[in-house]
Amino acid sequence: MKLSFSFSKRPRFISLLLGLVIFVTACQSGQYEETFDKAGDWGTGRTADVVGEVDNGVYEMLVKSNSELYLATAGESFGDGVYEVEATQITGPLNNGYGFLFNVDEETDSFYVFEISGDGWIWIGRCAELCDSEQVALVGGDWFRSPAINQGLQATNVLRAVVDGNLMTFYVNGVEVGRTSDDRLTEGDIAVMVETLGESGVRVIFDNFRFTPQ
Repeated sequence: MKLSFSFSKRPRFISLLLGLVIFVTACQSGQYEETFDKAGDWGTGRTADVVGEVDNGVYEMLVKSNSELYLATAGESFGDGVYEVEATQITGPLNNGYGFLFNVDEETDSFYVFEISGDGWIWIGRCAELCDSEQVALVGGDWFRSPAINQGLQATNVLRAVVDGNLMTFYVNGVEVGRTSDDRLTEGDIAVMVETLGESGVRVIFDNFRFTPQ
């Protein structure tokens, strides 16, 4: 499964590109927690444009191309519940995007996106056909600023989405940053993601990806 697409920012436009996505198949129900103490079911890979690997208890992704997004799926399937992950940008420009996807549907290449940038912006939305045919901001109309984000390098942010039926509430570091109602996607895989927005070298580590069912 290959999913890669580029994001531009303020305003946001998405075009489909070829690239790498690390994907494995598995299934999981109930409580889920990935501490990345070992590779487990998350895949790893290297190309000229991206590196994704599990090392020293984290999932690390480095995007070396200028304007692309790469994601790594877990091969899981979840629905209503609480999704949470810790993310820390290590290197690269702060004008970027990183976070997680949920309710990833392979058949339609659709998913919900919850991402922040190193310079304090947030985008929350839904994509279909890898964001090629449909990309809808569900909170704020586009990227929006939030003081809840710990900006800069080496700053850890905890991203959490609470999904209850068609209601979704989003938090950064325990602070609510948006809520919306959408029922297009009801279950699916999870993924971590990193994107570059004109400058290469964005390296982000992820840890403690949790799902707790409602």
